[in-house]
Amino acid sequence: MSKLVWDKTGERLYETGVKQGVLYTQDDTGAYTNGEAWNGLTAVTESPSGAEPTALYADDIKYLNLMSNEEFGATVEAYTYPDGFKACNGEAELVAGVTLGQQTRKPFGMCYRTTLGNDVKGAEYGYKLHLIYGATAKPSEKAYSTINDSPEAMTLSWELSTTPVAVNGFKPTASLTIDSTKVDETKLKALEDILYGSESEEARLPLPDEIAQLMKAA
Repeated sequence: MSKLVWDKTGERLYETGVKQGVLYTQDDTGAYTNGEAWNGLTAVTESPSGAEPTALYADDIKYLNLMSNEEFGATVEAYTYPDGFKACNGEAELVAGVTLGQQTRKPFGMCYRTTLGNDVKGAEYGYKLHLIYGATAKPSEKAYSTINDSPEAMTLSWELSTTPVAVNGFKPTASLTIDSTKVDETKLKALEDILYGSESEEARLPLPDEIAQLMKAA
């Protein structure tokens, strides 16, 4: 047994930033393919909901709590979006350069990276990869305003709702996080070659079971 110690050197951790966003649209089989770099990504706010207790009573006392299912949602903010997101945003091309709105919104997946820092290495300590599955984007406002002596770029925002995907041995999930400080470096590189693409393979979003097999591989 040992006594607890707070704020030890190297254990003062923090998380910051968002970068290297990637969009993955689904093909006819439901696989997340056609990865595209999401330039101009400024914020991702994860907003889980549900997991609310319902109290049951018996013998004049509180018997137990039943918890509702948890759902994953998020808000994405950006200055722009990749061409592949047009179908996810309810847009369709009538002819070249002419876009229709209010069309069927296509589900998608995405990946983004946040920075892990500590008191010794700072922002060089590590990072986390965040994966989102089964997302659909809710219509959002676009506020156009005149250019003045303090010009600002218009920020776009979308609220995401999700449909979980199956995970062997666990409940279905719509979100997955990989911590670079806790996984094998070689296996992490192999995963990033899948997520970001390589000289021989197009970028795609693997499902949780494939990631589990990759991380368990010898």
